[in-house]
Amino acid sequence: MDWLKEIADRLTGVGGVAGVCLGGSRAKGTHHPASDYDLGLYYRPPLDTAALRLLASDLTGGPVEVTEPGGWGPWVDGGAWLTVDGRRVDWIYRDLDRVHQVWADCRAGRFEVGVQAGHPLGVYSHTYAGELAVGRVLADPAGELRALQRETRHYPESLREALIANALWEAPFTLACARKGVDRGDAFYVAGCLFRATGLLVQGLHAHAGRWVLNEKGAVREAGELPAAPADFTARAHALFTVPATAPDALSAAIDAADRLTAEVCGQLSR
Repeated sequence: MDWLKEIADRLTGVGGVAGVCLGGSRAKGTHHPASDYDLGLYYRPPLDTAALRLLASDLTGGPVEVTEPGGWGPWVDGGAWLTVDGRRVDWIYRDLDRVHQVWADCRAGRFEVGVQAGHPLGVYSHTYAGELAVGRVLADPAGELRALQRETRHYPESLREALIANALWEAPFTLACARKGVDRGDAFYVAGCLFRATGLLVQGLHAHAGRWVLNEKGAVREAGELPAAPADFTARAHALFTVPATAPDALSAAIDAADRLTAEVCGQLSR
């Protein structure tokens, strides 16, 4: 992919950009032909967004909306959506100093979950470390990204323990809360609790295996392939979201199924 490396090299010529890393399905090898090319732009302020706009225009042949840092929210920091020679290329900002801080938190067993558009489960802070761990560094003039990548490829035991402990208490608690919506036929609330509880199991299973979760897309399927997952985890998790009605008995049955799945997964995580 010489064309992609050329773009990355040109990006590191922009003020503030310290390095570029290919992420997402393209880096993991799980992509399909139409998948985007996600380029993480690791920067330190001030980021020369005017220069980024000029480069984006040159690459695409027309004006492109390039955000300021923070333009897409607090965690997906901003960037641009480009089409370069028929290929979709996304630029996604990452504040490099913040990535370093998140990695320090990971090593100390700390994480947070932030509200972010496009991420209904929320962005788990350790995603920043995971992106580098599984990514492909394309341009890194000072060698900082590759050095950090070598560290993040060792999943911290303290983070593993923290995520498992969180799943063990919060998933059952969330499902207990879900039952408060049953008598009212509140499918919206129940579905939200089911989604949250499933996400917690996904995080716990990945942590148990020392594997990074990058986002919600495809995470249930990937969790079902991990050693601690029940053999039918993926099918059972997806089935939770096919409740046919708002009748209390239908909602209760879905929560019962989620309780059984949670008990099995938590039993495995506790070993």
